[in-house]
Order: sequence, then structure tokens, then C-alpha cells
Amino acid sequence: MKVVILAGGLGTRLSEETVFRPKPLVEIGKKPILWHIMKIYGAYGFTDFVICCGYQGGMIKQYFANYVLYQSDVTYDLKRGAVELHRRGGEPWRVTLVDTGDETMTGGRIRRVRDHTDEETFLLTYGDGVANIDITELLAFHRQQETYATVTAVHPPARYGSLVLEPGQTRISAFHERTGTDAQRAWINGGFFVLEPAVYDYLDSDSTIWEREPLERLARDGMLSAFRHEGFWQPMDTLWDKKLLEELWRGGSAPWKCW
Repeated sequence: MKVVILAGGLGTRLSEETVFRPKPLVEIGKKPILWHIMKIYGAYGFTDFVICCGYQGGMIKQYFANYVLYQSDVTYDLKRGAVELHRRGGEPWRVTLVDTGDETMTGGRIRRVRDHTDEETFLLTYGDGVANIDITELLAFHRQQETYATVTAVHPPARYGSLVLEPGQTRISAFHERTGTDAQRAWINGGFFVLEPAVYDYLDSDSTIWEREPLERLARDGMLSAFRHEGFWQPMDTLWDKKLLEELWRGGSAPWKCW
């Protein structure tokens, strides 16, 4: 089963990093966040990836072109013009990199990789978010629903502390520093989709935004299910998010590390 990863956006809210490289290559623990996402899927046996490239997509191609070299010890015999790799550190991955255009919207990117998903059920997620989702459980849930699409529903992370103010009062009755509150109990789109080939009929052009008309139409048609995930989920939208993920990884407490 193919895993499609959307990796072509501009990442403007993380411009401190993305001015130099595409967002999926921004590093957490000296590894691109794209690598972390692929490791999550790989831990559940899904190792055939289709990467939707766009902004600075050539850098993503270079990363995978040199992946085995970077992970291995190497001897260069300059006289013979030979290269010998030692202690190879490659992953058991098959990676297809598709240029889906710099300006293409998310739905258009999915549409452009149709020929690479073999007209079979496939997995889809964004190239900038990690979670401790059980992919096997997600897939089993999707098959039970018999819908065209399943989205993983998550709670938005608590980025800020909260103040509890009673009506008409100026004194704070409680203070919560970055804890889950009622404001964080809503459900949002967390990526980690399971999709049937029928979803391609909902994608019209490069300008189609997956999160708008296609998902709205699927919902109206009764063909969109929600897999509720109460565990860890964290996007890397801002520098604050990156620092949080880096701290979790460096502290040895990264919840998404399932390998």
C-alpha cells in the first residue's frame, strides 16, 4: 500500500527555516521531519512512499539521492575512480518523488500522483506533522467504515497557557500554563488519512484545495469517516513548534518515536 506525503508547500509560517530549504527537510534531532514521518509508517510495515514535491523539491530529491551515502561509511579510491560503501545505513524504503508544481494546491498534488497509487487504497498525510498514531488500527477502522475517506481527528495542541476569568470579575481565579483546556477539546483535521481511489473523482484541477470542497463534498455524501486520536499529535507550523519537537526528541521523550 502506497503512502502519499504532501511535501510541496511554501511553509511561510516557518520562514526562519524554509527560506533555505523546503519545510519537510527542516530537521528535528538532525533528521528531516519528513524522515520522522516515514519512520512512523515504516514501523507499521508501510515502506512504499510517494512524495509530492513542489517548493525547492530538488533538495528533497538530492536528499534521497544521497541518503545511503550519508548513512554509510565510505572509501573513495581516487586513483581507480571507485567508491566503496561500508556499514550501509539505508532504510527498506521505496521512494517515488513527483514534481507536483510550485503553485499547485493540496488537492491538485494528490490528483497529480494518481498514476503512482495503482488505483488501490492508499495512505496520505502532510509532510510537517508527527503523531503516535497506530497506523494498523487506523487502517482497520477505515475498512470497517466502508467510506471513501478516513481522516484522523485530533485535538489542537495547547500552544499557550490560559486564564480563567469569572464573568464580571477582574481577578483571575485559575491559571493554566500550556495544559489541555476546553478550547483544545475541539476536533480538527490531523492528516493521517486513508483513501480509496474514488476520492480522485472529487479532485478537479491543480487549484483544488483538498481541505475544502473535496472533503466537504465527501462529508455531504456520507463518505468521510473520522478516526478519533486522543494521543500525541503535533504539527510543525511555527518556530515554536519546531523547538517543542526538538526538546522532546533531545530529551528522549518523543511520543511519535515508535521504531
